[in-house]
Amino acid sequence: MNIQTLRAVGFLEGMSFLLLLFIAMPMKYMMGNPILVKYVGMGHGVLFIVFLVVLFAVCEKQKWSLKVFILGLIASILPFGPFVFDRKIKHLEQPEAGA
Repeated sequence: MNIQTLRAVGFLEGMSFLLLLFIAMPMKYMMGNPILVKYVGMGHGVLFIVFLVVLFAVCEKQKWSLKVFILGLIASILPFGPFVFDRKIKHLEQPEAGA
């Protein structure tokens, strides 16, 4: 796993969370149509777990501190958090050997 993978999964996870919060949930509670919550919610749940697995793998590979992992975990449960975390890891990004 590399940082680019983490950033890509983080982007998808963040977008799925925003879609769930600002499109699917209002459709369910304002329009009485829960179908998007079922599918978007499932997709977001899968992406959330994938993000945490990739985050753990990258933290191990890059030898990042536990603090970085915890910040990523907290960011993943906050709206817009993955995008803020992405800016942080962009600064931590190091060129990989052989790239």
